[in-house]
Amino acid sequence: MKRNRPTVADLRAWKGTRQLTNVYVDSIEEAAAAEEAGIDIITVQDTLMSAEIRAASPTAFMVVGLDYGHVVTTDDYLRAAFKGLLAGGDACWSAASLETIARMRAEGIPIIGHVGLIPPRRTWTGGFKAVGKTASSAAEVWEQVVALEEAGAFAAEIEVVPAAVASAISKRTTLVMISMGSGAGCDAQYLFSTDVLGTNRGHVPRHAKTYGSIGAELDRLQELRVEAYRAYVDDVQSGQFPDDSRLVPIPDDEFAEFSSILNADRPTAS
Repeated sequence: MKRNRPTVADLRAWKGTRQLTNVYVDSIEEAAAAEEAGIDIITVQDTLMSAEIRAASPTAFMVVGLDYGHVVTTDDYLRAAFKGLLAGGDACWSAASLETIARMRAEGIPIIGHVGLIPPRRTWTGGFKAVGKTASSAAEVWEQVVALEEAGAFAAEIEVVPAAVASAISKRTTLVMISMGSGAGCDAQYLFSTDVLGTNRGHVPRHAKTYGSIGAELDRLQELRVEAYRAYVDDVQSGQFPDDSRLVPIPDDEFAEFSSILNADRPTAS
């Protein structure tokens, strides 16, 4: 069934009416698969964003992740955001300051902010831990959401916040709330493709769920690569490669004439 590529206005209109799906992809192939599967929102790193990945996923809402710490000043953010949008992005994710978010919004750039556990700033909230488990901590998350509203963001990723807290906040904000481990009371569910596809080589977070076994398939493919290379080494060392069928022949009389020329020019060293 053909679908139209949603806009920011569509996502805002759908708030509270349906659950959207969001995945972070690491390749054009993953973006194409997410498109075919009907994923609503695809997030890509700004360095991956291109016309090619847009073409691979023409109807998903595509978010360009502006790499916090690599993109630094407000001017850097503006340049990176416009580059991503010109390549086909529909919005930008940013953990930048409220001042930078407001500046991007002033230029008409649709911005998704981040509240709760913000990995690049995790030291302020105690590391990779849930945020909002006390009344005061939950109130801080709410204050972050209000601040993003005022700065001009249209949405926010809310990461590893108690579901009850996230749901209560989502009902009281105009922002489209994108849950990363914060429950179905938000407007969208967000996972990384590495977890969904089973390619994660490290810790799989509690909030994530694995649906595929591509990691095991990649391991099997790697074993096949090693077997092929090993057989090649064995053939070379045993003299089975290259065999005559893979070599270019020369008629005996032509080689004899060449040998005469070669010997006259430079005889074989004794």
